[in-house]
Amino acid sequence: MEFTASEIARVVGGTLVGPDVEVDGAGIDTRTLGAGQLFVPVVGDRDGHDFIPAAVERGAAAVLTSRAPQPGVASIVVADAVEALTALGGHARGRLPDRVVGITGSVGKTSTKDLAAAALGRRYVVAASEKSFNNELGVPLTLINAPNDTEVAVIEMGARGHGHIEALCRVARPTIAVVTAVELVHAEGMGGLDEIARAKGELPASLPADGVAVLNAAYDRVTAMAARTTARVVRYGIGTGEVRASDVAVDDELRASFLLESEWGSARVRLGVRGEHHVGNALAAAAVALVSDVPVDEVAEGLAEGALSPWRMELSTAPGGARVLNDAYNAGPASVAAALRALARLAAERRHAVLGPMAELGAEGPEEHRRIAALADDLGIEVVAFQTDAYGRPPVSDVPQALAALGELGPGDAVLVKGSRVAGLEKVAEAILG
Repeated sequence: MEFTASEIARVVGGTLVGPDVEVDGAGIDTRTLGAGQLFVPVVGDRDGHDFIPAAVERGAAAVLTSRAPQPGVASIVVADAVEALTALGGHARGRLPDRVVGITGSVGKTSTKDLAAAALGRRYVVAASEKSFNNELGVPLTLINAPNDTEVAVIEMGARGHGHIEALCRVARPTIAVVTAVELVHAEGMGGLDEIARAKGELPASLPADGVAVLNAAYDRVTAMAARTTARVVRYGIGTGEVRASDVAVDDELRASFLLESEWGSARVRLGVRGEHHVGNALAAAAVALVSDVPVDEVAEGLAEGALSPWRMELSTAPGGARVLNDAYNAGPASVAAALRALARLAAERRHAVLGPMAELGAEGPEEHRRIAALADDLGIEVVAFQTDAYGRPPVSDVPQALAALGELGPGDAVLVKGSRVAGLEKVAEAILG
């Protein structure tokens, strides 16, 4: 989205020093910053102000700064760069049509975001959150970087505690809200399932009366969120809800197909993404598109063409013939169980799972890890524990040790790689694939 430097200064309450240049979008990382963008220096483990010269070298048109103005570039002096980013995100939202989708949930929100963007994209110009940019930085950046001709914005929203989603909603002002699940994820910061549900329910609670809440009928705590909104409620599920799936089948490549049924009509769907658990995410995406007036046949076409963000159910073949299922982006009990069941469907003589820690589960963590280990045993899957002994196996600590534990892999082997982000397990998948 395009702004002038003076417009940004006015919106964020800053002072422009230097020329009143045109700015096209914003970034916080000099490694990915585009020419002509606004650079926002975030202060965290490292101070983003130290990277302003690199941002200018990369072609930044302007910079926010809480320090002295940067010579040779339009500098917008502010008290706090992140607060200024939030204000600019809210301003960008005001330029968009009232067709903004907010998506949250303990699992599935990024995949649902990707599939919703694909389904909506059959009829609209769509801007969607990049990867899992779902926090107080990612949400305003998604809005600011939306193209000028955006007709629908799809915004993923994460939460580390109560009030986080409510704050994101004040910036994004969604008109459609999707809640995918309430599971034991990030429990360390939010407590038990009831507290997690209360935090996720801030999204439908933010809707205007003419909005739509899309709720997963498989979770009682999610369907109960209907009481928190005056908006229209559309439920989805396998065999139940206003948008539902029947006749579900999964092929040898782990791609699911089903009959999509709704009050808007029916259509056969064959997903382009892998894993039976993505049927629910596809239904949520379909509901979003259907209530946004995308015809059901076009919804089915979009879902067939949809692709997921990196390291989510990527199925590849190693040089030696082993199948590798890379689902390494993140992990919680529900998503690990789904990935193990997907691995069990692959034709193989031996199945292995390199499992990293499932982080932030709080007091329930030890029991959840044991439960996953027991499921793997039931499915006949050999677990290689990566950087944790919580699965009841002696752990390996790095990539070479993981490869050694797997041993020589060949055409009869299938390997799942999955863990929380702290483990960086995508490196194991990359090493197996050469």
